[in-house]
Amino acid sequence: MSAQRLFLTLLALPLLSSPGLASRGMTAEDYFSFRFVADTAISPDGRLVAYTLTTIDPAANRRVSTVWAVAANGGSEPRQLSATGFSSNSPRWSPDGARLAFLSSRATGDSARPQICILPMNGGEAQQVSHLKNGVSAFQWSPDGSRFVAVGKSSPSDAVAPSARKSDVRHYKTILYKFNDTGWYDDKRTHLWVIDALSGKDSQLTSGDDWNDTDPQWSPDSSRIAFVSDRTGKEYEGGFNKDVWVVPAGGGALVKISDHEFEDTSPRWSPDGKRIVFLGKTKRKQFAKFFVAPSDGSGHSQLAAADLDLIPTEMHWGPGANEVRFATGSKGTTQIFSVDLAQGKIVPVTSGEASFHAFDINAKAGIMTWLSNTFEKLDDVYVSSLDGKDARQLTHVNAKLWGDLEPAHVSRVPYKSSDGLAIEGFLVKPVGWQPGKKYPMILSIHGGPAGQYGVDWYHEFQVYAAKGWAVFFCNPRGSTGYGEKFERGIQNNWGGMDYQDIMAGVDAVLKQNAWIDDQKLGVTGGSYGGFMTNWIVGHTNRFRAAVTLRGISNFISDDGTRDGAYGHEEDFKGGLFDDFDQYWDASPLKYARNVKTPTLILHSDNDFRVPIEQGEQWFRALKHYGVNAEVVFFPRENHNLTRTGEPKHLVESLNWQCYWFERFLDGNASAKPPDTF
Repeated sequence: MSAQRLFLTLLALPLLSSPGLASRGMTAEDYFSFRFVADTAISPDGRLVAYTLTTIDPAANRRVSTVWAVAANGGSEPRQLSATGFSSNSPRWSPDGARLAFLSSRATGDSARPQICILPMNGGEAQQVSHLKNGVSAFQWSPDGSRFVAVGKSSPSDAVAPSARKSDVRHYKTILYKFNDTGWYDDKRTHLWVIDALSGKDSQLTSGDDWNDTDPQWSPDSSRIAFVSDRTGKEYEGGFNKDVWVVPAGGGALVKISDHEFEDTSPRWSPDGKRIVFLGKTKRKQFAKFFVAPSDGSGHSQLAAADLDLIPTEMHWGPGANEVRFATGSKGTTQIFSVDLAQGKIVPVTSGEASFHAFDINAKAGIMTWLSNTFEKLDDVYVSSLDGKDARQLTHVNAKLWGDLEPAHVSRVPYKSSDGLAIEGFLVKPVGWQPGKKYPMILSIHGGPAGQYGVDWYHEFQVYAAKGWAVFFCNPRGSTGYGEKFERGIQNNWGGMDYQDIMAGVDAVLKQNAWIDDQKLGVTGGSYGGFMTNWIVGHTNRFRAAVTLRGISNFISDDGTRDGAYGHEEDFKGGLFDDFDQYWDASPLKYARNVKTPTLILHSDNDFRVPIEQGEQWFRALKHYGVNAEVVFFPRENHNLTRTGEPKHLVESLNWQCYWFERFLDGNASAKPPDTF
């Protein structure tokens, strides 16, 4: 058996399970038992792999993360390294491997901010080393092991006690003043500090009230730090001109490395420190390209890999002298690729029906680690040789739970849209599927639209399938993973060919699967998927039930109230005020009078990406036209409710979806909403 064949076989093996056969499909409440791994880091000698393990504390309604390590050769069981009782994450090995640093909040109350802690690997307790007032959000060891560069926040008001402030109003002068995850902006800005790894003494390296400094990267000789910042002063005025800069580690004048008018990000140093590779754009909606520039700022950047038609993330320089590796979405999967900067050649390192991400490489030890999940399994830690072969699974974090479950499976459904364009869809059969029986089907539409569905893990689809519903999902034009031209197919086309792509998929899957009941179809989606759900029920009455999550209903009011002010001009013919009618024509609200489908609307109080008024407008319009509609608002949540919301809210959101589909697809008039006492 070849190494590549062995690799794919390993991914297909079932997890270790308890004796006996799987007994049930998945429930929404199984989320409380899930264990999530993240952020692999190989020790310098290649013997250990550190990672973060996150579990759910249902009583406290929160997630708790701890740092673990497992032998890279699989010769021992994983062991917990960080202390219980504190949430810890982001493990980073010292260059000599004698210490492991991570972020953890060891304080309580208002002083509970993540700080850098160091754990000696020869024994002893972890000790906090950083003491930044507003905590640390990211950090990196210097290659000589003597210092850290840390990302934190500072502001003019840091020195002012809350009791001394004259007012509690929010006062802004810029067009951007809120962000979905962050909430309302304050005067804090993200900057860089250098922290001594022994004494904890820190010095602020960058400053400024009109920009944020991020993604610091040490030079190989520990003398300089590259980072990303928009120093035009227009970051909060809707600017798109981030650049790569280099600053001496001891402070001094900045050197600009990048030279494009749009986003330049993700700097990575060459092993000899003479070059920096970064991702750059020459226009706003362009896929980023690899550029290489002298690290001293003495010359222009040069384009590398001109044929790249992917969206790189998680970049690492190496293991080769001219090699950069990155992860990216590709045709319904996430894979690791390698690019030769000298020849511009791009080749895949991994392959198979899985998601590969959060990878690390150790050229000296000759190994690579990554996390991988499939449609049937959550992430686990894997290790392989540098070429991606001879893969071994190092963790089985959900083995106990998986032994009691029968997961649903997914199959690809390639088809042609109404204009002949090739589209990929995916079909999930209900758990316990039996030939000769008819089953309802739920159409699910992904967010973005710059995103993709595929063979990744989706808890909600497993729950739908366990309820006896088929699930169809697809990647219409506008999706990522199929190249820039396909992704930009959404331009001036919201509700146009993307709608045709989706409905052609519904037709194709119904034609190919006579067991699907075409009189019992449901539709759902979040964000862009919520927009498309709203659009669909305004343009067809084929669906018996709809659940729209955080969906746009009115582009005109959305553009003026969301966190990215007037940000849809690249998706239409121009800005809102240049062609008002096109925004209204693309708004589902215009077609509310056509809706007959019973619709459940789920929205969050603190959604700044698609503000709550979008859900309110849609609900009131449907009620106005006599549609059977209900609305549920989630307190304290933002746009990311179904991924990172409070655990109990995340589970309840899924149960609301099931309630609506049970009621209108299964015809269960006695279905009880989740808030029933």
